[in-house]
Amino acid sequence: MSDPNLRNAVVDWEGGLRFRGSTPGGPAILIDADQGREGPGPMVTLLVAAAACSGADVVGILQKMQVNLLEFTTRVTGRRAPDHPRRYLTIHFAYRFRGEGLDEAKARRAVDLSHQKYCSVLQSLNTDIAVSYEIDLG
Repeated sequence: MSDPNLRNAVVDWEGGLRFRGSTPGGPAILIDADQGREGPGPMVTLLVAAAACSGADVVGILQKMQVNLLEFTTRVTGRRAPDHPRRYLTIHFAYRFRGEGLDEAKARRAVDLSHQKYCSVLQSLNTDIAVSYEIDLG
């Protein structure tokens, strides 16, 4: 019997500092730790994962709030420590929305719920990483 809470990934080295990751039977992604020449590096991939995870939460929450989302973009920036292990010290999200039935209160509520409760990627990071966000309804 399979465990619905278990996630698996396989990462194969492709030479240099390039790795191809996939889930069993799923699509693959190329991660290039050599300054991201052929694909995003691991740390950028972490930012992308956090933005996509939070974005999925926000979209679902806004749908439940009867918002007709027309446009949604997330820009995410991470500031790394200068010394090894060079982990992220801060992560900042800039959310840009456009939609019918959308106001700042709904957007802020959806983002707050994602950041504080639902986003499993953010909840998996060290709690001492300062995570912030901004909202643009433009």
